[in-house]
Amino acid sequence: MVAALGETTGVVALQGMLRRMQDSETGRQILQDKPRVTNESVAHAWDMTEGTFGHAYARFMGDRNFLAGDRPPVRFVDDVELAYVAARAREVHDFWHVLFGCHTNVFGELALKAVELVQTGMPMTALSVLGGQFRLKAPARAQLYQDFLPWAVRAGFRSADLMCLYYEKHFEDNLEDLRRQWRIEIAPAQARKSKVQL
Repeated sequence: MVAALGETTGVVALQGMLRRMQDSETGRQILQDKPRVTNESVAHAWDMTEGTFGHAYARFMGDRNFLAGDRPPVRFVDDVELAYVAARAREVHDFWHVLFGCHTNVFGELALKAVELVQTGMPMTALSVLGGQFRLKAPARAQLYQDFLPWAVRAGFRSADLMCLYYEKHFEDNLEDLRRQWRIEIAPAQARKSKVQL
């Protein structure tokens, strides 16, 4: 249901992402190759050495028993190119968790969704933040507005265009080097913790 709502309300944002990818050399390469993030395509990440982006991704996924293939397919976008952009945005979400250091708890997800809103303009990300905040207690909600949303806006505008990064070609690269290269500002500590006072 959430994925379907995102698809049906996000056509204008998808068109904007497609244009940016078409204007970027790496983005054009991604659109030409149309890589998919599947269990098979990322399997080699588990063989990467510690400190690499691939190793960090494999650890992130393994610690949570996540599978790359668990993302639902795009169903409600008829245009082939836009449907691929929607799928790409959905499939690289876990890469963003690793790069920005966001946990998968409520705080971490809301923080990353706010970054995603700045980067993609998808309406569903705004709805996720607006609705998800009510799962937090009042002090945590205040912290979300005081610390995390300002960070998300700053980090979202500062970083490279997340849709124009060919993540799969950088699994062997050092994670910290990539963060510097792509101007990634890691999340505040609260969003990186597995247990927080919500």
